[in-house]
Amino acid sequence: MFMGIEYSKDLSEAYTQLSDQLNLLLDGEPNRIANLSNASALLSNFLDRTNWTGFYLMEEGELVLGPFQGLPACIRIAVGKGVCGTAAEKQETIVVEDVNAFPGHIACDAASQSEIVVPLVKDGQLIGVLDIDSPETGRFSDEDRAGIEKFAATLLRHI
Repeated sequence: MFMGIEYSKDLSEAYTQLSDQLNLLLDGEPNRIANLSNASALLSNFLDRTNWTGFYLMEEGELVLGPFQGLPACIRIAVGKGVCGTAAEKQETIVVEDVNAFPGHIACDAASQSEIVVPLVKDGQLIGVLDIDSPETGRFSDEDRAGIEKFAATLLRHI
């Protein structure tokens, strides 16, 4: 049974608590979709000032919409296209302060103004990306980046 916790006021410590909570939540569950679903719900409830939190999974050479929290989204994204496809291609986290300034940005939700995308790489293989959007420009700090990457690393142990 899921139990909410009161997170630390220190953002770095709060992300550590979040990753620990994710680890406990997913412990012993082998189903990838169930684990991704709970991960997107947990992260969405943790983060403030965001409007979309979810996953795109590699399938036959392209990113396909996976579990998420938010409005309906683009279903398929080509590798190398938009923020998600670029993060997948480079296999590196991309933080975009203003999506309108990102060349080739794919606007699935017109309200999104900033974005962070973390590639999910396991055993050298790209399995997808974690994508988070915000209706504010400049929403994601370096602390957010480090914390979300830690969250993704914890998740990778369970999918």
